[in-house]
Amino acid sequence: MGRRPNDPEHSRFASLVLLLVSLFSCLLVYAVVSTLLNPTVNSEDSNFESLESAGSIDFGGKKGECCRGIENLELWGAAVKWGSDFKFNSSVECCQACKAMCTGNDGPCLCDTWVFCGNKEACGSRFGECWLKKQKDTLSPDRQEAGKSVSWTSGIIFGKGEGVVEMETEYGTLHIKLFPDCAPHSVTYILELLNLRHCAGCQIYRAESRGQSWDRQGNHIKDAPYGPPFALIQGTLEALGTPFKKIPAEACPTIRRGSVAWVGSGPEFFISLANHEEWKNSYTVFGSVLPEDMEIAEKIAQLPAKSDIWNNINVSVLQKPVPLVMRRMKKSLGDVDTNVKSE
Repeated sequence: MGRRPNDPEHSRFASLVLLLVSLFSCLLVYAVVSTLLNPTVNSEDSNFESLESAGSIDFGGKKGECCRGIENLELWGAAVKWGSDFKFNSSVECCQACKAMCTGNDGPCLCDTWVFCGNKEACGSRFGECWLKKQKDTLSPDRQEAGKSVSWTSGIIFGKGEGVVEMETEYGTLHIKLFPDCAPHSVTYILELLNLRHCAGCQIYRAESRGQSWDRQGNHIKDAPYGPPFALIQGTLEALGTPFKKIPAEACPTIRRGSVAWVGSGPEFFISLANHEEWKNSYTVFGSVLPEDMEIAEKIAQLPAKSDIWNNINVSVLQKPVPLVMRRMKKSLGDVDTNVKSE
């Protein structure tokens, strides 16, 4: 997604070399997309179908994309499998063991946290230990320790009905299902935002409808152009007064309606209003808007906007940016199906 070219905050993204290295997994299509949507860096998009109908995430045949964790991090919690008696050769296998206890078919997840020791030299006799744990609060996981001296890799799993946060705007609240198994660093940042008393500076500033190129389900209409408009709303999730650390490139699935993804390494993000297969696997996706809330995103996309030109491409910028706040769920989703398979 394009960035505002006159925003000095984003000068840190000017180095294309560093950006391409950080987005190595997305390299093949990155330059093509940037010419369409981004004045300074390349666009990001996602391929999560809306949560009612999506059954999987398409990574173009790659395996293990959605069993990721954070290195040098040890999460705490009540043990449901003791690592001393439960060992694997990889963190992916440890993650998959936790997922097997969180299918959503037999009630609440028995496991929502996995901790793996995968450094042979640092772990010694504990190499391969896979600790499966249960958090008291998955939106605020209990950390034991973190840092380069920590030999553990940890990850979180959100079960059915879990891991849904609110993006509150004056036009309505978007409920977003987060994907920590696909984008653990991204989700960690979003969870940090939940703990702030404010999100001053967080806003949506660009809005472009589906136009005549995509139908209401987000499918591209045959022979129609791929924009402009580009069927998205875009903003920033950087709270004033809170230092932002670049998000490393994580899982980059194909774009689907409802996908929430970073622009470059953040903090700018976008929500896709359509399926964008033409953008390939270019963007770190960290969540998806629940399908019943997409009408709110569509409403924002129809707000008064003015034309601008970013990198020789026509874009639509809101005349009045829409402030937003990230919050915990205020009430239960009840019977709303928020389950998304990530493999």
